[in-house]
Amino acid sequence: MKIVVLTGSPHKTGTSNTLVNEFIRGAEENGHTIKRFDTPFLSIHPCIGCDHCGMNGPCVFDDDMPKILDTILESDMIVFATPIYYFVFSAQIKSAIDRFYSRNGQIQRKHLKSAFLATAWNHDEQVMSGIKKHIDILIDYLNLDNQGMILAKGYGYPGASTENKYKEEAYNLGRSL
Repeated sequence: MKIVVLTGSPHKTGTSNTLVNEFIRGAEENGHTIKRFDTPFLSIHPCIGCDHCGMNGPCVFDDDMPKILDTILESDMIVFATPIYYFVFSAQIKSAIDRFYSRNGQIQRKHLKSAFLATAWNHDEQVMSGIKKHIDILIDYLNLDNQGMILAKGYGYPGASTENKYKEEAYNLGRSL
C-alpha cells in the first residue's frame, strides 16, 4: 500500500512523532511505501471558507497543501498523528485537515484506509473524549476505513512510563497492515 502520514507536532522528537516512527517502521517492514508530511514545518494556510475551490478544485492559497492532497489521492491509506494540547487535533494538523474541503468528494470516493495516533500528557479518559469524537466524525464524513487508533494517555514526554507500551502498539499497528 501507499500510505500518507500527516503529523501535527512541532516537536520533532516528541511523543506523537515517536509513535509515527514506530508505525512507519512496522509498515515498511511489511512492504508498504510511506510518504510523510510534518505539517508544522510546511506552509499551510488555514481554510477561510471562501468556497473558491467549490469543494473540487484549486484553493486560493498557493502553499504546500496541493502536493499533500495530490499525494493523498494517489494513496491507499492516510494516518493522522497529533499531540493533544487542548482536547483535539493540534492547530497545525487541523489547518491541513480543514483544507481537505477543496477535495472532499474525491477523498470520500477513494474510501481510504485510515489510522490515528494521538498522545496526551493526562491519564484520564476525558482528555481523549474530544479527539475520539472528532476522529469518529472524520471517519464517517470522509468515508474512511479505520484500521486502528492509538489514544496514548499519560504519554506527554519521551521516557514516560507508558512509552514502551505505546511504541509497541504503534509498531504493531503498522506491521498489521
